[in-house]
Amino acid sequence: MAKIGIIGSGSWGIALASLLYNNRNEVTVWSALPDEIAEMKTTRRHHTLPELVLPDDMIFTDSLKEAMTGQDMLVTAVPSIYVRPTAQKMRPFCRYGQVVVNVAKGIEETTLMTLSEILEEELPMADVAVLSGPSHAEEVSKGLPTTCVAGARTRKTAEYIQGIFMNEVFRVYTSPDIQGIEIGGSLKNVIALAAGIADGLGYGDNTKAALITRGITEISRLGTAMGGKFQTFCGLSGIGDLIVTCASMHSRNRRAGILIGQGKTMEEAAQEVKMVVEGVYSAKAALALSKKYDVSMPIVEQVNEVLFNGKSASDAVKDLMLRDKTIESSDLPWEK
Repeated sequence: MAKIGIIGSGSWGIALASLLYNNRNEVTVWSALPDEIAEMKTTRRHHTLPELVLPDDMIFTDSLKEAMTGQDMLVTAVPSIYVRPTAQKMRPFCRYGQVVVNVAKGIEETTLMTLSEILEEELPMADVAVLSGPSHAEEVSKGLPTTCVAGARTRKTAEYIQGIFMNEVFRVYTSPDIQGIEIGGSLKNVIALAAGIADGLGYGDNTKAALITRGITEISRLGTAMGGKFQTFCGLSGIGDLIVTCASMHSRNRRAGILIGQGKTMEEAAQEVKMVVEGVYSAKAALALSKKYDVSMPIVEQVNEVLFNGKSASDAVKDLMLRDKTIESSDLPWEK
């Protein structure tokens, strides 16, 4: 049995808290919202996962010191925009060699840093790792079979995380490619917004398939330029996470995209979804990274035009379709 602190009490943090508790670990959940902590203590429920009953001996606290002290592992599950300020508050209570597993997805807009890079900068004493893949909190909380990948600097840490999380319904693979895992997990949200917009416009399966396949091309193109490995983008945290996020109504990014495709503004869509739409925050960062690394990302460009520059969704799709003729893969040679 391990002692684990979950830093963040959104749906994903709570789903993982339940999973880790069922794996016979001692789990403490932290939230920055005292009212949320009080509600979970009283009702043993979380408002985003109403069917999930939280065990009587799962600990809930709004004290980072209590959530972090003496823990074998910390799991950071706060939205990407709160990772840096939360990490800064964690610093006084973080011991040397503390395993910190980031399960959030995103890129910091101002610095273009991945979330693990932010954690390593703010918590230099910690052993920072990531867990990612096609894994909706709603399904994990119900015990539906799910697979993820644990990325770490060392095999020892990755296999430790694998052993803590893995059970008969939650399979975990290991990888040394933290950079690739994080890029795949972050940028798939931008493509999912595009897929949702296409759904909102009334387009069909052909359009969805095109966005997924050309989307993973854009993601892997940028990811490898940034040092990620191509194999990672063919795996769970690449094409796997992209498929589930573009296809499922559990995806807040797809749901927000549908609303935008139906004519709502970005702000109206985010308000209706009532959860953090990570793709909105990652879209600007993805565009900036594409320019920094001189990588062509036409889907990302058009999503930014729709989100921030007032372009109509239908015009964005039209411009994607009417781009200059090109080859699908420049790596394949012609016979003649």
